[in-house]
Amino acid sequence: MKMNEELETAFNKQITMEFESSMLYRQLAIEFELKDLPGIASWMMGHAAEEITHADRLINHLTDRDNHPVIGDIHMPSIKINTVAEAFEVALEAEEKVSESIRNLFRLGQETGDVDSRPTIDWFIAEQVEEEATVREILGRAKLINEDGPGILRLDDELAGKS
Repeated sequence: MKMNEELETAFNKQITMEFESSMLYRQLAIEFELKDLPGIASWMMGHAAEEITHADRLINHLTDRDNHPVIGDIHMPSIKINTVAEAFEVALEAEEKVSESIRNLFRLGQETGDVDSRPTIDWFIAEQVEEEATVREILGRAKLINEDGPGILRLDDELAGKS
């Protein structure tokens, strides 16, 4: 069943937001590549790719329902980071913004009585809880390290295999 225009517009905004998140993580990866921290850069690249899969999941939901996915204008804030903790603060802020947007999709789906969007939205809600928890944990560890060289190198090494 085709979703109504208001919900379709909200899904398209979410698609754009997922692409913006991908670009944000990609830029953070660049920053860590320049700081010679390949493990953290790799972790950021993994999340950049994951955000694209999120956008694709939303696109597929719209096309499956005979709606028209549209990627809007991508807006990127200027990113200047000096510490590992600052980068993960930026990432957490972005994840929290995405989480709120997903909750708004849920609310709109309920308002419009669109039960077909519920499984997709529920998946995203669970995903965002996990995303925020992961970034919050890494941020907490980065704050504990407090720019201690060996600590940063250990965190870099640990994040090298995760994404």
